[in-house]
Amino acid sequence: MSTVIKVRRVKKGDLSRIREVIESAFGDFFERQLGSRPRQVFGGAQYVHHRWLMEPWGCFVAEEGEGKIVGASIAVCWGTVGLFGPVAVLTPYQNQNVAQGLIRAGQDFFEENKVTLEGVVTYPYSPKHLVLYQKFGFKPRALVGITAKPLERRESGAPPVKPARGMAEVLRFSAHDDVQKKALLARIRALTGKIYRGLDLTKEIEIVDGLALGDTLLLEKDGAVLGFAICHTPGVSEAPQGALYIKYLAIDPVRRRPEHFVQLLSACEDFGVNAACQRVIAPVYTGYWRAYQTLLGSGYHVDMLMLRMKRGKNDDYEREEDFVLDDWR
Repeated sequence: MSTVIKVRRVKKGDLSRIREVIESAFGDFFERQLGSRPRQVFGGAQYVHHRWLMEPWGCFVAEEGEGKIVGASIAVCWGTVGLFGPVAVLTPYQNQNVAQGLIRAGQDFFEENKVTLEGVVTYPYSPKHLVLYQKFGFKPRALVGITAKPLERRESGAPPVKPARGMAEVLRFSAHDDVQKKALLARIRALTGKIYRGLDLTKEIEIVDGLALGDTLLLEKDGAVLGFAICHTPGVSEAPQGALYIKYLAIDPVRRRPEHFVQLLSACEDFGVNAACQRVIAPVYTGYWRAYQTLLGSGYHVDMLMLRMKRGKNDDYEREEDFVLDDWR
């Protein structure tokens, strides 16, 4: 008689085991695809601890018997947008509806939080993943390019260049006091709401700030936030070893200009150099065609392609001319 596998919410004591399960499952997957097992499954990037702190009610495990964790899933809400990932099941327990139970629990969590659009990214060359998410109403959309660019070491000790009069300037979220941060978060929430109704990245910004996972760069002019970029630096964040990782970047759609995007992107690169990173990683959904083209024209190359899948209202909301970098992994 087979043991019953149940799905429950994550407890703090589960975290190290969840990371092991996710890395084991994806390690097996990559070994099957590539013929060899990567030394570090995600290049040193971590996805469990800070996401659980940020969204504890969206994290689930599949548990066999009296405590053996055989699968895990993480779901977060960016306001009205709900994102899955990673979802992982140990190889011996695959094809037994374990992943389906985890996804179902995540969708219940999204329903509780009144999410209007659900999203996930997966591997375009894996029919198994595509079929799994299609069972839950997700439709394949466009590709996501995980782009990267090497960073060149620059002269140290040089004073920062002040922007010319009338130009936007780049500031760090961490440099502001608590009252200022609260006001900035409200402005950022208003900005992302223009991209998709109810889209809200403030929890991502707060967790990066609170745990010192990196910083959020703000492009400001005359007191207005023209854009922002959430950056992770290596350590216990989602940045792989030696890389600055841009989790999210957006320019206000009402004030979008290529030069604003390039200026903020350049500031991310400078931040990466100062953090002793050797390269910068910038994921881009190809639905944001102008941002994608500008990245390629700025020396970025595509390292990997993923597929974005969506379920819900207005699922093709992206405008080609918007300057947005967003990673749903």
